[in-house]
Amino acid sequence: MFGPQICFDDGAAYEQMMGVWSQLAGKVFLEWLAPSWGLRWIDIGCGSGAFTELLVKHCNPAEVQGIDPSEGQLAFARARLAAPLTKFRQGDAMALPFPAHRFDAAVMALVLVFVSDPSKSIEEMARVVAPGGTVATYVWDMLSGGNPLDPILDEIRAMGHTPPRPPQMDASRKDELRDLWVGVGLEAVETRTITVQRTFADFDDFWMAKVRAPTIAPTVAAMGSGEIATLKRRLRVRLPADAAGRITYGARAHAIKGRVRPWPE
Repeated sequence: MFGPQICFDDGAAYEQMMGVWSQLAGKVFLEWLAPSWGLRWIDIGCGSGAFTELLVKHCNPAEVQGIDPSEGQLAFARARLAAPLTKFRQGDAMALPFPAHRFDAAVMALVLVFVSDPSKSIEEMARVVAPGGTVATYVWDMLSGGNPLDPILDEIRAMGHTPPRPPQMDASRKDELRDLWVGVGLEAVETRTITVQRTFADFDDFWMAKVRAPTIAPTVAAMGSGEIATLKRRLRVRLPADAAGRITYGARAHAIKGRVRPWPE
């Protein structure tokens, strides 16, 4: 499901790195979707369960199925959400383990750029959703500075390193998302941009949250102590703290939703 160089296996690390960001953007995303209560949901690439938790708390679902390739992530999600209506299982976004028309809504949170074949994964989302149901995602704007990891990734690149990149960066563009949704036959397609901000208690809080990311950790691990000190200095200049030592900065995601074609009347 994911590219060979980027593997999200540590649920606790992912939660610290990206779970908070996912929920910040996910709340805006769900307000935009404005779903009915009592729906059957599938959360594809559910990871640590950050977005799944939002579905349970805010959407009064009849059922939520979380799918992810990582058993480490799924173990964290199961511990986080033990509600009977929520189930987690290992699976592939391009071969979902469910029959056609099984759900009312299929969502992906910050996943699409990591899927090796985005079009196939969207076809699968549409396949498992009942006619008239919703297929939707939100994904960081990877190509125009919207990724919350960009501050540290940019500085690493400026120092001459080449950290791994998600395999399908183009899938973060709004026009590419629209083409993908229309291309699999979804109707009433709409897009929007979501902007959010996150505050870290201090620089160490920011550093520990980001340095464990699979797109960052291998490169930092290969650095010497001098290079790491230089990277930290560059980041302190780029992200100055306020009087209380806190660091606040923003990220930007693109969201899209569409409807599976209803049955002919």
